[in-house]
Amino acid sequence: MSAAPIELPRWADTALVPLVSVAAALAVSGLVVIGIGESPLEATALLLRGALGSAEGIGFTLYYTTNFIFTGLAVAVAFHAGLFNIGGEGQATIAGIFAALACLWLAPLPGLLLVPLAILAAAAGGALYGFIPGWLQATRGSHVVITTIMFNFLAATLTVYLLVEAIGKPGSMQPETPEFAAHAVLTPMHKLLAPLGITLPSTPLNSAFLLALAALVAVWALIFRSRLGYAIRTVGANPRAAAYAGISPARITMVAMAISGALAGGLAVNEVMGVQHRLLLDFTAGYGFVGIAVALMGRGHPVGVALAALLFGVLYQGGAELSFDKPSITRDMVVVIGGVIILFAGALDGLFRRAVAALLRPGRAA
Repeated sequence: MSAAPIELPRWADTALVPLVSVAAALAVSGLVVIGIGESPLEATALLLRGALGSAEGIGFTLYYTTNFIFTGLAVAVAFHAGLFNIGGEGQATIAGIFAALACLWLAPLPGLLLVPLAILAAAAGGALYGFIPGWLQATRGSHVVITTIMFNFLAATLTVYLLVEAIGKPGSMQPETPEFAAHAVLTPMHKLLAPLGITLPSTPLNSAFLLALAALVAVWALIFRSRLGYAIRTVGANPRAAAYAGISPARITMVAMAISGALAGGLAVNEVMGVQHRLLLDFTAGYGFVGIAVALMGRGHPVGVALAALLFGVLYQGGAELSFDKPSITRDMVVVIGGVIILFAGALDGLFRRAVAALLRPGRAA
């Protein structure tokens, strides 16, 4: 027999519970740091200084944040439809293939046409690879969790084949495509802002960050201000009631998964077109899986996704700097900290919801 759901005010559910989860995760991580003989306060200061203490650090932090915004939004849209999309890695991989093919095959076009077409190609590739698991669940009963997991491996295998046998750089010992033409890549942020008199150091941050911000607004408008978004949320809340109201759960499942895959394609745009300027193996680097934690912590809301993405961006960049300053705290330790946050924000979410409810109950009684 399952316990009754814990009702909380919206502000507490969207802000206070994730805050308590993060604070508890950091406290546990501090114990780990103490266990290896280092000061958790010093480690935290070094981590924050590395992530936010300089223009270069902020640039790297926002670069990581861009990836997490795209993957977090991808998972969040699926969540609203009652779906658990674990295929962000595979969808971004296929999006990277589509973007690379567009950049290579359409290279004679001017940049004003080529870049938007390549971005659209990435979105189309991700949408297609998200649509297929949605179609399989809607029409064949195949569970989207299983199919998206397996599709991740299929996408990785397809990338290896293409880079080795079809579109790889001739003579290269690495599986990669030739570098894209200069007008086929996204503008680095330090070059984009230079005409405005803003001087920034060279970092991987590029105009994909602006696309990520636009995606936050677009997803908010879609989910909370459109008929399609209402249908998505209705199906996610109660498919039977949605069907009774004339909404097709099968159609919404396919549409939501396609939108989710298109958003995951933003990861490919940032990495393939914005940073690497070619297609490489494993360019997704686990960002798709972190997007699950970002969506969970952000409660599926674009504002929460943005804040959670920034948190993980700080962890990634600050953790890299911390491992340089404190060799005893390796990158693996930073991964452990991220894992603890994911554990507390996901599996132990109910525990913190009960704690917050207990704290708020005396105030309600008053």
